[in-house]
Amino acid sequence: MAAGVTRLIAVGVNLDRSSNAVSLGHAYEEVWAGVGHHPLEISEPDLATLSQMAKDEMVVVVGEIGLDFEHVGGPHRDLQIQRLNEMFSLATEHDLPVSIHNRGAAEELLTAISAHHGIRGVMHYFAMDWDWAQRFLEVGFYLSFAGLITRPSRDALREVVKRCPADRILLETDSPYGNSQKRMGVPNRPAYLVDTAELVADLRGITVEQLADQERANAITLFQKMR
Repeated sequence: MAAGVTRLIAVGVNLDRSSNAVSLGHAYEEVWAGVGHHPLEISEPDLATLSQMAKDEMVVVVGEIGLDFEHVGGPHRDLQIQRLNEMFSLATEHDLPVSIHNRGAAEELLTAISAHHGIRGVMHYFAMDWDWAQRFLEVGFYLSFAGLITRPSRDALREVVKRCPADRILLETDSPYGNSQKRMGVPNRPAYLVDTAELVADLRGITVEQLADQERANAITLFQKMR
């Protein structure tokens, strides 16, 4: 709170962590929850239990879900796609947005999104160039930026930050990962979101306060229960 971070979403990557996220949402008024099954989870998703959790008043998103074709040893691509479609169906059933993890699977993700009419959500920890950004923006998705944009090698990503429509920008920490350049080597935390916010505001030629107002409005529009 002292750093100016007044609301956050604790996301789930499996059944246990989804349950923990819901519990945190009920324990702290600043916290909402996501329930989901990460693409690298080996276990089968418990769809019935996740669906029951998704009804909870503190759940605002189905995620983290998605596809990861770069990690060695993860579930087969076909199984990941099957599970993603199951998660999309769950989100549609409960009228919730999705938070998408993408590594090496942008085309397949776009295909899956197009196959689920009305699906909406955010590309979590967006790390691609403007051409790909446009394609995800065209299907109605938001782009979420983290500390990665502060890395010296990320000029192309900073260009996306500059060009992204104001009403589609979200910010995140990806805590305990995704630290900014100046905090490398220490666990990330929600308070460090200010590092990303300061650079995004500078790149877009606005104040941090203006960015905060816009980002808050965007989050409430997408994650509707956060009002």
